[in-house]
Amino acid sequence: MNITTTIDGTSATIAAHGDIDFDTLPPLRAAAAALPPHIRDLQWDLTGTAFMDVAGLHLLFRATANSPDCRTTVTGLRPQPLWLLLRAADADPATFDLSRLLPDVPPPGFRPATA
Repeated sequence: MNITTTIDGTSATIAAHGDIDFDTLPPLRAAAAALPPHIRDLQWDLTGTAFMDVAGLHLLFRATANSPDCRTTVTGLRPQPLWLLLRAADADPATFDLSRLLPDVPPPGFRPATA
C-alpha cells in the first residue's frame, strides 16, 4: 500500500494506491490521524484502489481521529469499491449515508418536489 497525502489550506487529500483490507487499514488510519487539526475537508482518492472490503467501510465512515467535525468525501471509486458502498447503503442507509461521502448523492428518504 502506498499512501500520498496532499494538504491545501483546510483541505487534505489522501490517495490510497492498493487494496484496502484489514492489513492496510492501520496505515490509512494513521495517515488520517496525522493530519493537522485545522483540516476541515478530507477527500479519499481511491483511483488506485481496485478492491476494498469491510475495512474500507470503517475507514470511510469513521470520523478522523484529530477532527471529528472534518467532512469526509471520496473520489475515484472503481467498480468493486463502489459496489461495496452501494450494498452497504442498501443494507443500512442510516449508517452508510452516501450523501455525506458522495456529495452528488441525495440523502436517504429524499423525494423530489412534484410539479
